[in-house]
Amino acid sequence: MNSWINLDALWQIVVVGLLAGAGLPALFAVGLRALNPPARTAGPRAAGGPTAGPAGYAVAGLCFAVVLAAIGWGISVIVHHS
Repeated sequence: MNSWINLDALWQIVVVGLLAGAGLPALFAVGLRALNPPARTAGPRAAGGPTAGPAGYAVAGLCFAVVLAAIGWGISVIVHHS
């Protein structure tokens, strides 16, 4: 073990960075995709296209709620530690 590098802290920083740096935007994208499902046919989309339905709205709401909670938590941490 190197005394200059704390590997335990390093992997924790990498995990949190991946979750916050790539995980939250990916979760937001999943929420948007749940609101706008792909068309079932290979041809051009009909006027209006497919709708999300109740399950799509529930998944999107959950994704957006988690993203908003993470943003709120981050702001809270910044405000209370300054």
